[in-house]
Amino acid sequence: MKYNYKLIVLFFVFLFGIQSCTDNNDTLDIPAELQIHNFIWKGLNQYYLWQADVPDLADDRFDSQTQLNNFLYTKGTPENLFQQLLFKPASLNTVPGEAVDRFSVLVNDYTYLENLFQGITTNNGVVFKIVRKSIGSSELFGWVKYVIPNSDAAAKNIHRGDVFYAINGIDLNESNYKSLLQNTNYTMNFANYNNGLITPNGISVDLTKTQLTENPILYSQIITLGSHKVAYLVYNGFTANFDNQLNTVFGQFLAGGATHLILDLRYNSGGSVRTATRLASMITGQFNGQLFAKQQWNNNLQSYYEAHSPNALVNNFTNTIDNGVSINSLNLSKVYILTSNNTASASELVINGLKPYINVIQIGDVTVGKNVGSITLYDSMDFSASNRNPNHKYAMQPLVIKTINKEGFGDYQNGLAPTISLIEDIGNLSQLGNINEPLLSTALGHITVNGRMMKENPVKTYENFMDSKSMEPFSSEMYIEVPKGLEKVLKFKK
Repeated sequence: MKYNYKLIVLFFVFLFGIQSCTDNNDTLDIPAELQIHNFIWKGLNQYYLWQADVPDLADDRFDSQTQLNNFLYTKGTPENLFQQLLFKPASLNTVPGEAVDRFSVLVNDYTYLENLFQGITTNNGVVFKIVRKSIGSSELFGWVKYVIPNSDAAAKNIHRGDVFYAINGIDLNESNYKSLLQNTNYTMNFANYNNGLITPNGISVDLTKTQLTENPILYSQIITLGSHKVAYLVYNGFTANFDNQLNTVFGQFLAGGATHLILDLRYNSGGSVRTATRLASMITGQFNGQLFAKQQWNNNLQSYYEAHSPNALVNNFTNTIDNGVSINSLNLSKVYILTSNNTASASELVINGLKPYINVIQIGDVTVGKNVGSITLYDSMDFSASNRNPNHKYAMQPLVIKTINKEGFGDYQNGLAPTISLIEDIGNLSQLGNINEPLLSTALGHITVNGRMMKENPVKTYENFMDSKSMEPFSSEMYIEVPKGLEKVLKFKK
């Protein structure tokens, strides 16, 4: 699922400019109560994208392990240390636009991460959006974006567009929504929606969260309109263990004679860089071997790779997936991509990476603006999952790379603006795949030059508050892999 970079052994990375190193696995100098803290500092010191901007992560900050230990003792909990070592984290920089690192995360149980990156969550199947009833109001209501197949909700007659106003009979507001919706079991109370009026309808459904694997391929079909055969795909996550199924869908598009593609990423908050590269290759095909995206690491790593292994920094379009299976490519020169304010990370990477090569028509809302990627770091000699410290289950998912496209552009931290602005809201919903659904209809109208299919923004929209995916950690991840067998190199003198 994760991307396997062509990185070479990092034992040599820091030999230049470093006079003396010590093995991180020499735990004799690390008190038991500082093992997690030590792991956090050394992982961020080696990999963190903004390592040069954090004085306490400087290579010469400490002359010995003892000095580092004394520093770590002053930082309280592992969570507190982690936040203090980040560069302008969102937790400490709450003014809009002030935070730089909005996405690095520390977890106390890496099992959650490992499951998430395979599409496994504890979920009742309702993927929803929560909005304010009026501008600035603390009162909230929600509506269903889609229901995950084979979930508890899928068996209980819940559908896209259904409106709910309360949980367990308690009206949702800014103070209680999280505690109510994070319960394993709850009753969802529904309402009718009519031109902004929300009226409870007496319908309530009991829901239970279970461990659920979500297939990111929610919906696919070929829509025939005259001479146009339009492939339509709702793709909700770059989950690499479904890459073969994704390739099969593109094989069906190819066999069906698709002449256009509408890629619906409005609910896709990211995932694997490897999968993003493969998806871009399925859309095209004529650019095999050419640069899709390039990584920029922290100063130490970037300098080394540029001098010794520049190919390790690039992701190229490809014509195969696992075990040499050929990619089914549509060879398109134009693609229509539907987006929302939840479209993030690897979804944005696809848009940005394709733009230098083909015409990308983006329809919808401005995207999140996550132009950076992360890796999972474990407390082991090489930061990999092998031989992890058995005394705890902490892991980090810090930002380590920024991505740029062929033209060197990657500064979309404020989001990618649509070609055609069209905001999805409860007032303009239709079922996914219905040719009258506003975003799909607008894309079809652009393809067929049929003005009647072009939709306008709803008269009434609601202030966005939260959605079900962003309530969870790593809701907008773009991640790569720390290669196996790396030597851990510490950057302070003994």
